[in-house]
Amino acid sequence: MLVAAPASHAQQDGDPFTDGANNAKIHAASGFVCPNAIGPFKRDAVGERDPETGADFCAYSARDGVYGTITLVPIHGSYDPKALLAPDFEMQENTGGRDAHEVQMTIAQIPVYTRVYETAKVQSLRYRILFASAAIGDWAVDATVEYIDPQSTDAKTQFLDAVYADAQAKIAAH
Repeated sequence: MLVAAPASHAQQDGDPFTDGANNAKIHAASGFVCPNAIGPFKRDAVGERDPETGADFCAYSARDGVYGTITLVPIHGSYDPKALLAPDFEMQENTGGRDAHEVQMTIAQIPVYTRVYETAKVQSLRYRILFASAAIGDWAVDATVEYIDPQSTDAKTQFLDAVYADAQAKIAAH
């Protein structure tokens, strides 16, 4: 009973997340759990991203200007990751981001579409933003990571691995 009350309260208030163990936030609609931390990333915020599409987010940051965001978007109809992420791509391109590469990866046994933009280069450091998207059940799970290559490449990989492993475990079971 204690779990049911907060979930219904969250839905009445428009908050898409309920409280979970260890300060986690549980996305009520999908079952995805946004932990308090993912490796070096600490959760900063959760909430609605776009009420019209039903998209919600969990935002994280790590040291040295490394950021990660998880966006959960209900899939209505066919899933097209490029179309889903097109507004983000357009924003990167309009602010000077250069398309570094686009790759289909497998993370946690899930096919994940990725595109990386290079936003700046200082000496041997490349400032990048990676957009990733995968369909899991009736949800598109998008992960965005702003990182410095090669300095924070391991943190980026750790974030992506955790996001898609958790999504596969939690959303598929929900």
